[in-house]
Amino acid sequence: MGSRGLPPLLLVLLNCCTSSSTQVVATPAVTKEDLNSTKATSATLPPSQSPRTPGTPRAPEHSGPRPTPVTDVAVLCICDLLPAQCDVNCCCDPDCSPEDFSVFSACSVPVVTGDRQFCSQKAAFYSMNLTADPPHRDFKLIDQINPSVFCIHISNYKPALSFANPEVPNEDNFDRLMQTSSGFTLSAETGVPSTATSDGPQPTKYEYGAPLQTAGPSSGSFLKLPSPLTSSLCADQNPAAFLVSQAFECSRRVDIDQCEGMEALSMAHYSSPAILRVPNSTTQVSIKIQSVMYRSLNHTLTQLEGHGVLWPSLVSTGQDRLCSNVVLQVKYSLLYTATGQIQEAGLSLVLGTLSSAVSLLQQKFEIHFIQHGTKPVPLSGNPGYRVGLPLAAGFQPQKGSGIIQTTNRHGQFTILRSTDEQDCLASEGLRAPVLFGYNVQSGCQLRFTSTIPCGLLAQKMQDLLRGQAFPDYVAAFGNSRAQDVPDWVPVHFVTYSSNGKGSCQLPVALGIEVKWTKYGSLLNPQARIVNVTAQLISIPEPLPGPERTIVISTAVTFVDVSAPAEAGFRAPPTINAKLPFSFFFPFV
Repeated sequence: MGSRGLPPLLLVLLNCCTSSSTQVVATPAVTKEDLNSTKATSATLPPSQSPRTPGTPRAPEHSGPRPTPVTDVAVLCICDLLPAQCDVNCCCDPDCSPEDFSVFSACSVPVVTGDRQFCSQKAAFYSMNLTADPPHRDFKLIDQINPSVFCIHISNYKPALSFANPEVPNEDNFDRLMQTSSGFTLSAETGVPSTATSDGPQPTKYEYGAPLQTAGPSSGSFLKLPSPLTSSLCADQNPAAFLVSQAFECSRRVDIDQCEGMEALSMAHYSSPAILRVPNSTTQVSIKIQSVMYRSLNHTLTQLEGHGVLWPSLVSTGQDRLCSNVVLQVKYSLLYTATGQIQEAGLSLVLGTLSSAVSLLQQKFEIHFIQHGTKPVPLSGNPGYRVGLPLAAGFQPQKGSGIIQTTNRHGQFTILRSTDEQDCLASEGLRAPVLFGYNVQSGCQLRFTSTIPCGLLAQKMQDLLRGQAFPDYVAAFGNSRAQDVPDWVPVHFVTYSSNGKGSCQLPVALGIEVKWTKYGSLLNPQARIVNVTAQLISIPEPLPGPERTIVISTAVTFVDVSAPAEAGFRAPPTINAKLPFSFFFPFV
């Protein structure tokens, strides 16, 4: 039967199927060397361009332009480090001869590929044939197929194949670049949350880091704390943040003829703002001047009576001109409650005199917060010990608990105090604190009769030397907290006695050795205690007699065990990238 009776649509379908099946039969089979690469010709030396053999499949045809490879992987060698020399185990080094390849153990770089983002790319494979005599290198250049679904199949956007070189601003194109860009802003309120008004509920308390609002014509008025920004010059727009204690030192350019009109030099500029008790409220807290100190030109300080406002005044003294009542230091003390409200605000100032020879004025600004109902704990340093302050000490009642200290910091670590009478029993309750950096030696005389048992006498003498509560731990820093036990150094108590056997030993001397070191920066080293040793020295009981006298002494020695300081440099930062930076290139 023929196809005369078939409808025209069926004839069209039959023709399509016939041509499709013919095309499938004519397509050669594809053989793969690996899972994602087709086999190609191999050679001993890397050819400049290997011709396709009849058995090699044709690369898949694309409906768009193929990107041109930037480099030829057949001549690319990433392990070629030595110029005009053969690198060991670098199989792609053109400087290596067949004699060099014969002593290679393996190829350090077995595969060299191009851009892995393309769906099809060239790949150079290097390997060593160690079973041959002599061993030689094998080289393969193949077309590798990228199995990822996120690969570049068609390249129709030429700028995406490379990174554009940014245009460097200069005096000719600066104005044009400024018009095309969105510009830039410099804000001094970095790191401080914004308190812009919104439709939501207004805050009823200050939170950590919130700017302290002041009464003003607008809702954007804050308590300012000048600080250095991009240079050492003072930037006056830095807002003070709640519970963020800060201290800054900056410079200010001053014209002696305009000192009376500069707000930054007047104490009224720092005492006049009224802080809002809570954000966006009408209740104001006035800043009270607590103390005013005056520094003269020879750097002597004098406390001024009366806390009235003093204004800068320009005075002429012969050929020199002076400006008095200039603000040098500002210190705010804010008292807050547990509910986030400002209770009180205090201000301490240091004024001084400015000479016409000074054009750059150094000013210091500080703010700290104190919670209402709490008493600040005095420190012996922050963080390192300061010379002349008592050592912080205490004892640990049980393992795992914190350090317990007495409220009297001058009674935490004490020694005998010498008196005019030199009588130990008369000055039994008098003790002297151990002050950091002070080497001290004290003592007294103990008179007793032969009727007192030696054991009772030894216990009494030990109590005189150690005191009522000899500490077990000493703080490593002047501001070490009681709950941070690793920041405390244990006191090593050592007893030395004579070799006499069977005789009663009487303690007569206590030597305390404190080893400390300089810790931190070379510019501002901090004193840190690293070891404390208490040595109790005992002697045999003296010969019997109607009345005997023994001298008891204590000594404290501070030893600096700091190692020689060596200037160092920080290591350059390392980049720890989770994903390749070009993961979404060229789509993003």
